Amino acid sequence: PHPATTVSDWVAQIEAALVQITGVRVESTEAGLQILLDTAEGTLAAPATQTVGNALIADIPNAVLALPEGGSFEQFGPAEGIALVSVTNEPGDTVRVAITGTDAPPVAEVTATGLAVTLGEVVVGAENDAIQVVVTGEQDSYQVPNTSTVTRTETPLRDIPQSVQIIPQQVLQDQRADVATALRNAPSVRNAAPAGFDSPRILVRGFFSSPAVDGLVSRVFNGAGANFGPDLTGIEQIEVLQGPNAVLFGTLSPGGTVNYVTKRPLDEPYYFAEATLGNFSFYRGEVDLSGPLDAGGQLLYRLNASYRDQGSFLDFNRTRNLVIAPVISVALGENTAFNLEAVYKNLVLDSTPMGVPAVGSILPNPNGQIPRSLNVNEGGTDLSQFRITANLDHQFDENLSINSTFRYDATNLGGFNIIPGALATDGRTLSRFFADAGSQYRDYRLVTNAIGRFFTGSVEHELLVGLDLGKNSYLETNSGDRSVPDIDIFNPVFGQPLGPFIPLDRSRIDTEELGILVQDRIIFADNLKLLLSGRFDTFTQTGDFGDPSLNQSGNAFSPRVGIVYQPIQPVSLYANYSQSFEPTIGETFSGTPFQPSEGTQYEVGVKADVNDRLSATLAFYNITRTNVLTDDPVNPGFSVQTGEQRSQGIELNLAGEILPGWNIFAGYAYNDSRITRSNIASQVGNRFQRTGPHAASAWTTYEIQQGDLQGLGFGLGLFYVSDRAGDNANTFELPSYITTDLALFYRRENLRAAINVKNLFDTSYIEGSFNRNRVFYGEPFTIQGTVSWTF
Repeated sequence: PHPATTVSDWVAQIEAALVQITGVRVESTEAGLQILLDTAEGTLAAPATQTVGNALIADIPNAVLALPEGGSFEQFGPAEGIALVSVTNEPGDTVRVAITGTDAPPVAEVTATGLAVTLGEVVVGAENDAIQVVVTGEQDSYQVPNTSTVTRTETPLRDIPQSVQIIPQQVLQDQRADVATALRNAPSVRNAAPAGFDSPRILVRGFFSSPAVDGLVSRVFNGAGANFGPDLTGIEQIEVLQGPNAVLFGTLSPGGTVNYVTKRPLDEPYYFAEATLGNFSFYRGEVDLSGPLDAGGQLLYRLNASYRDQGSFLDFNRTRNLVIAPVISVALGENTAFNLEAVYKNLVLDSTPMGVPAVGSILPNPNGQIPRSLNVNEGGTDLSQFRITANLDHQFDENLSINSTFRYDATNLGGFNIIPGALATDGRTLSRFFADAGSQYRDYRLVTNAIGRFFTGSVEHELLVGLDLGKNSYLETNSGDRSVPDIDIFNPVFGQPLGPFIPLDRSRIDTEELGILVQDRIIFADNLKLLLSGRFDTFTQTGDFGDPSLNQSGNAFSPRVGIVYQPIQPVSLYANYSQSFEPTIGETFSGTPFQPSEGTQYEVGVKADVNDRLSATLAFYNITRTNVLTDDPVNPGFSVQTGEQRSQGIELNLAGEILPGWNIFAGYAYNDSRITRSNIASQVGNRFQRTGPHAASAWTTYEIQQGDLQGLGFGLGLFYVSDRAGDNANTFELPSYITTDLALFYRRENLRAAINVKNLFDTSYIEGSFNRNRVFYGEPFTIQGTVSWTF
């Protein structure tokens, strides 16, 4: 052609040189799935490929998508094991084909015939020049692009009008993280429990929250039962869903929810074994086995198991934790899948840390500084948990599906603990009291979702109707009291006899819940999406601590509205409005049961894909919680619901790969959590207990990509927490601190060896507190060595 003399001629020549894709067809075959790209003329070039989280991405150069129905293509759930197929135009005259798996994290391999990945068998390419793709193995990215928890359907994070931070498997492995240390990666999350406790006590955006497992909130032991013990055995990743999530889970506080996502069976054989040794007598072994149980791959299994035996920097404290987590997946025909998952845990804690007084640890004590190793608890806890989950998923056709999940959770606790009380005026004599741990919990959950996809004109809808049923019971199995002798915290004498056991009345609480959810995800255009959700909940509660005859019931409506606008494809602007509710146990002076507390949030933010492997989220939020208990000014010793709390702040998260081999996972949170209304005038304007304005974390690794040192890597982590309120009266503060972690690792074929150091500079710091009598020292310098083998 003649040289272009105008801009329009130049653009026309470029477009004429590109291969135009005029149609996309997704077809089922005996081998699996075919994605066929129809072209007007010309041949498509071989794509460049990569995997991001559960997505296989194939970028086809020198091509443009020119579909009659619009500028992109999406099909949800086209086949078993595949959540989404999308085809979009990308900058630089590139067409991107993205295949997102529901379970299997993809790892791409280049073969002589083209690219290939494993996910059943998927074929991507022109009809006469197909490229075979098979997906297998484990996730190896710091960036996770999708989640199915926030909308109960597989949805890209950039299309969700809510701040969501996902801590992926690779970060957990590189840090050698357990439950408590993993949560440090989410600055908006605070663990109120000390290291060595039975489970974390989680605060999100300043409010206590019950965590979830695979999208079902655990009501066991105030939500702690979602993951008893320190181990992350069987956990694939941790999702932090910021803000109110009552529309998904029912009764919850408004700050946010931590959701543990469990590992799923793989369709290729996978065998993993690991051993770890460390100081403080740390010993741990783990296996992870998966693959098909039949020749056709219709029956898959996965078995995760671990045993941990560890001491502590605290006197007499020791933890033994056994976890066994098997999973079976069965393909019941082409359109039906059944999963059965079980978890057994046994946790034995000797002298669980219960804290030391603030006077002598934070505040001055004329007798000196309380030793970091002091542990005044001479009791212990023996806990066992059995949880079984069954899930059935059926696809009627490409536009209609249904899934149902049932979970049964049984937890038994035994033993007792000795809790520190008030410190005498001499600054050294500490009173203690007896706390019986004997109790049992039973929790039943049934969640059913029907999902339909349809169009109204050019507008696409993804409609979900959900029904949630729940029943929870708590029973004290051995309630009693004993007198406990005082102890000198600077010259302790342990082993003194306890007083005689005095039986007390046993408490029992039974709760029944019903929730109905309706949600419509509306796609007006490729760059404009609206999420409308509403949930009605009703609950009945019988019995209470100290008043077994108390009956209480209530109901609430929880709405959620969110919108996402993408001015350019890598950038999503979003806003949301949501509400939550949470039952408040007890009654007023007149005998009227308390109404649920209510939370309301406004949030705006921006999500950006810096490149294909690096993403960032910036969020601004304001949460108000009403119907909060405060002292009754007329009837001392009783409460009224005229209190109010407010939490507002900013969050910034960055995750992914900066350069080949250089990963980063970082975040910053500013949180201003205040008591805005209370009958205790001195508390108005105070910060919530355990909250502080600033928290930040930064974890980065670099792995040498080639040469003789290929596979050698280094990791560095910095974790900062600012001053925090020690109690709601703000009578003392927990000082700020920063700790440093270090990692050195080496990967070669199936072998991985690592050395991980936590608190490299042995910083002495206060991790948290329950009250003025119970303040917790943080862990000192810790080193662990790990060797693992995959075969």
